[in-house]
Amino acid sequence: MIDLSRRAQDAELLDEGVAPDEALRSLGDLRFVNRWLGNRQRLLQAVRADLERPPAPSLLDVGCGSGDVPVWIASQVDRPVRVYGVDIKPLHLKAAPGALRGVVADVHALPFPDACFDVVTASLFLHHFDGPDVGRVLRELFRVTRRALVVNDLRRARVPYAFGRATFPLLFRSRVSIEDGLLSIRRGFTLDELRGAFEAAGIPARVEPTWPYRLLAVAKKAA
Repeated sequence: MIDLSRRAQDAELLDEGVAPDEALRSLGDLRFVNRWLGNRQRLLQAVRADLERPPAPSLLDVGCGSGDVPVWIASQVDRPVRVYGVDIKPLHLKAAPGALRGVVADVHALPFPDACFDVVTASLFLHHFDGPDVGRVLRELFRVTRRALVVNDLRRARVPYAFGRATFPLLFRSRVSIEDGLLSIRRGFTLDELRGAFEAAGIPARVEPTWPYRLLAVAKKAA
């Protein structure tokens, strides 16, 4: 019986490094998840107003993988959005759409000045970090936003884990996606854990559960 009472701390295969062809297959699976199970509609709702206010809005997605989520968000907004994505692995950014301005960087030391993006997002990314490091990452993300930080991540529970065990082998092309997908659920947050992480980081945020077994956190900068 898998223990879901506390967050797992095992490293995911894609983070540790796999063969390039396997990594690209796994990124393709992640794009599938983002499209159908990634909560991107709620993410769009959370950022739309802050991207439609400025004359030349900018969006930064950190831990962007191949950049499909921020590019899709920008395509749904009524004004042209400058879309940036940060990932620590150059290979991931090579698979990104041309509309994404990719930057290879570590989230602990983003190469941007304070408050330089209207909106900063982190989608299915924060669960890769443990303990006090979660707060450090949140503070760095909040540092570079001008208006809002929006975090979309996994809610740890038995239902999504059982769903994953039954369906991931059928849905995913990559063995890495199957193993990492199940581990990601085990590394996910409860509602109280994510609220506590923002509180520990000193960042006021609204954190709420969303379907399907996701958590959405919105932290606004003071006007």
